[in-house]
Amino acid sequence: MKKNAPVKDVAGKKTEKKPAKKTVKKVRNTEEFAVIETGGKQYVVTEGDVITIEKLSGDFKAGDRVTFDKVLLVDNGKDTTIGTPYIKGAKVVGSFEETGKGKKIYIIKFKSKSRYARKAGHRQPYTKVRIEALK
Repeated sequence: MKKNAPVKDVAGKKTEKKPAKKTVKKVRNTEEFAVIETGGKQYVVTEGDVITIEKLSGDFKAGDRVTFDKVLLVDNGKDTTIGTPYIKGAKVVGSFEETGKGKKIYIIKFKSKSRYARKAGHRQPYTKVRIEALK
């Protein structure tokens, strides 16, 4: 079938087939970014990002500063610096937003023919941080 060829609908009338909508991918601002490590995981961050990370220990209030000093890579658009394993003197500064719990995950244990079944749930705690500066 040709593109935009007339198509008969249910009533038998000829109608024009509309072209599919194009989806626009949101492109990350690639000017400056860093890769940080926290909670045993690595995150690619840029200024203005809001990231959900493993819960941070300590008491924080909304707006408190959070500094990540385990920076693995920094790219400013021209130069890329890679740490071995971390970059000395590099920091990523963010502000604490909230702490919460994620969606409930169910764990089920089952053994057939033995009348054994267990169900348990778990909600993983998280911390939301807004990235403010890459230094």
